[in-house]
Amino acid sequence: MYQAACHQNPVNPVAITHPQWLPICRRTDLVSNSGVCALWGDTSSSETGYSGKPVDKKGIALFFLPGQNRQLYAVDNWDPIAQAGVISRGIIAELDGELTIASPLYKHHFRLIDGVCMEDNNIQLDTYPLAFNGNTVYIGCSKIE
Repeated sequence: MYQAACHQNPVNPVAITHPQWLPICRRTDLVSNSGVCALWGDTSSSETGYSGKPVDKKGIALFFLPGQNRQLYAVDNWDPIAQAGVISRGIIAELDGELTIASPLYKHHFRLIDGVCMEDNNIQLDTYPLAFNGNTVYIGCSKIE
């Protein structure tokens, strides 16, 4: 698991338009057509996630799909159904025309684009924007001053 501390870093603005982009891992940490887990957040800071919720250290599942129109996806690694941090170990599949990740425990499918569970749309994983900047992968987050 790669650990990323949320702190300010200068970023080349190419395709990075979110208010604050922070490094989460290197391109070489990603596995093609699969998931990896990165630890994000800092309990001693006032960081907030993309949704504005406070961020403790939490696992984020990162998916790298080279050759696709959109190559990077990030969702919470915590499976709310199985109550375990396993989403990054799931299987990427297309279901009803949607790219999904199947949880390895109870096989529920979560859409990568928005985190919604295909079997129960009342369940949703948080999603995060990702972008490459050279060999670094950045995650979009906001900060309360």
